[in-house]
Amino acid sequence: MKKYKDLDCVLLVDDDISTNFIHRRIVENTKINVAVKEITSAREALDYLTFSGKYAHTEDAPKAGIIFLDINMPGMNGWDFMAEYKKLDEKHKARIVVVMLTTSLNPDDELHAAKVEEIATYLHKPLNMQAFSTIADKYFEEIKEN
Repeated sequence: MKKYKDLDCVLLVDDDISTNFIHRRIVENTKINVAVKEITSAREALDYLTFSGKYAHTEDAPKAGIIFLDINMPGMNGWDFMAEYKKLDEKHKARIVVVMLTTSLNPDDELHAAKVEEIATYLHKPLNMQAFSTIADKYFEEIKEN
């Protein structure tokens, strides 16, 4: 299995439980040694990143290296999440790669994502093993075993 420096956890943020399940399996099947955390709301994802709410006292949990973020979610959507994410202290977002992962075919969403510097890339669902491997290779350094 491959291992990457600073890629301890992939955070899946999507209100659809079955989509999170499928994306978890895809990440696991890439044979990259990484924990996967599935979260169904943007607000809960912010709590996870800041160790607040139900994630208080979880500072020892694996830190997210990649966030796959859906746009269309009830309550706080992906854009709302990004607005709050920008306000976070650097210690909560250091070395996190945010990937907008959506079914949206609206070209305005892709243009908007391109203007948000915290969003590394914009992908259409479903996630696939090649896309995940490419992101890991591009943004993280592989730890070579001796």
